[in-house]
Amino acid sequence: MSALIELKNIYKIYHMGDAEVHALDGINLKIEKGEFVAIVGQSGSGKSTAMNIIGCLDVPTSGTYHLNGVDVSTMKDDDQAEIRNKMLGFIFQQYNLLPRLNVMENVELSLLYAGVGAEERHKKAMDALRRVGLETKAKNMPNQLSGGQQQRVSIARALAGDPSVILADEPTGALDSRTSREVLSFLQELNQEGNTIVLITHDNSIAVKAQRIVRLQDGKIIYDGSASAPEAVVQPVEAGERDGA
Repeated sequence: MSALIELKNIYKIYHMGDAEVHALDGINLKIEKGEFVAIVGQSGSGKSTAMNIIGCLDVPTSGTYHLNGVDVSTMKDDDQAEIRNKMLGFIFQQYNLLPRLNVMENVELSLLYAGVGAEERHKKAMDALRRVGLETKAKNMPNQLSGGQQQRVSIARALAGDPSVILADEPTGALDSRTSREVLSFLQELNQEGNTIVLITHDNSIAVKAQRIVRLQDGKIIYDGSASAPEAVVQPVEAGERDGA
């Protein structure tokens, strides 16, 4: 049985003038259903590019990406959009809530794009809000909520379509430390309920809340293993430091 997420020999190459930039440099990665994986790296490591490919927001220059056994690496934009709507839920740093829609309407939006009927859409959205403890805020506007509540609305939006994978991109980046802990605790609860979660972060203290850490540097995977292992949080040594510069 194939992994839920399987990247094989993935390259993403950008051309900057005469130079080639390898944002991803031949990475291989498998994530099984029900895992909680943190993809970690500093700015420029390739973690955002990896997220965009896993999230069907971009395609690799070469290599293959199978999502639940389906090769999505060469799909056209419309087909990728359909996969995103049906199989992926996104949680972003800045929440990405539409200010003119109330909480319920924001959660329903992805279901609307997926072609779900009004009655079922309303039920799924309310169920998702109940899961994050915000069913009483359904009619509130986003600006009437705290940052932590807005992030929980974005989690409800990600959950509403019952996705195969929840992709969380720096989900605590705009939150204070107490609210960050609450959001991370909630992601752990979702994982314990059987949800597959891929967390993108630059912060080791957040990454260790996952079960497994995949660390990227210069487009390559330099660590893939348990989040509790000491080497999981060792910062990579820069070339200049190795050379004594």
